[in-house]
Amino acid sequence: MDASVGLSVGLKQLRCLVAIVDEGTFTDAAAALGVSQAAVSRTLASLEQALGVRLLRRTSREVTPTGTGLRVVARARRVLAEVDDLVRDALSGHAQLRVGYAWAALGRHTLAFQRRWSAAHPETELHLVRANSASAGLAEGACDLSVVRRPLDDRRFESAIVGLERRLCAMAADDPLARRRSVRLADLTGRTLLVDRRTGTTTPQLWPPETRPAVDETHDVDDWLTVISTGRCVGITAESTANQYPRPGVVYRPVRDAEPIAVRLAWWRDDPHPAAQAVLELLTSLYREG
Repeated sequence: MDASVGLSVGLKQLRCLVAIVDEGTFTDAAAALGVSQAAVSRTLASLEQALGVRLLRRTSREVTPTGTGLRVVARARRVLAEVDDLVRDALSGHAQLRVGYAWAALGRHTLAFQRRWSAAHPETELHLVRANSASAGLAEGACDLSVVRRPLDDRRFESAIVGLERRLCAMAADDPLARRRSVRLADLTGRTLLVDRRTGTTTPQLWPPETRPAVDETHDVDDWLTVISTGRCVGITAESTANQYPRPGVVYRPVRDAEPIAVRLAWWRDDPHPAAQAVLELLTSLYREG
C-alpha cells in the first residue's frame, strides 16, 4: 500500500465508518456522532477515496458493508479500541506504576516493597517488570521507573542511590571454594567469569590487570545459573540475585574484598512519574533497615 494512503486515513473517518455500520443508517450515525448527515456522507466518501475501494452498499432502505467493507470495519474496530486504550492509559496512567529491573528486583526487599506500597498507596497499582536492557526497560517504555545496579550514562534519565548490596560469588555446589564461608577476588584468578555486559554489575576490571580472570558471556540470568551449575564458570553478582534466584546446584558466597554494588532508582528526567519520590523514599527506607 502506498504510504500516502495510510497518512490520509484518519481516526475520524474510521469512527464514522463504524458508526454507520453500527447504527444502520447515515441519519442515525450522524446523531450518534453529533454531526450532520452531510458530514457523515463526506467523511465516508473521503475514506473510500483514500482507500480506493467501496466500503458500503447504500439503498433507500439500508446500508450494508461490502466484502472489503467488512474487513475494513473489523480492523477499524481494533484500531479504535487500541486508541481508546492509549488515551485511557495516558489520562489515568498514574493509577498504575511499573517498576522495571534487569536480573533481580530488590532481592529480600522485594516482597516488603510490594506489600508496603499496596498498603500505603492502594490507589496506584504496582507492577514489577523484568526487562533485560541497560535501563531495565525505562528507555524502551516498558516501565515508569527502573531499578538498576550500574550508572546510566544516558542524560535523559535521572537516578538516585537507594542502598548498597554485597557482591556474591556464584559457583557450582561441588566447587572446592563452596566449602568456604567467603572468598576473595584472588581466589577466582584462573577461573572463567560468566558476565552479562549489557546489564551485569561485574567486569574483569574489578581485578588488577595481572590477575583478571578469563571471561565468557551470557544475556540471561537463567542461562547464567545453568552454566555456573556445571562448574565451567563462576559469576559475581549482587546479593539480590541470590535472594531472587536460589538454584539447586549453585551456591553463593560473599566476596570479602569486593566493593558493594549501589542500587539505583532511575526515572525520566523531563517526565518523572508522580510516584517517583514516594518510591525513592520507600526503597531508601527498606535498604536502611537492612
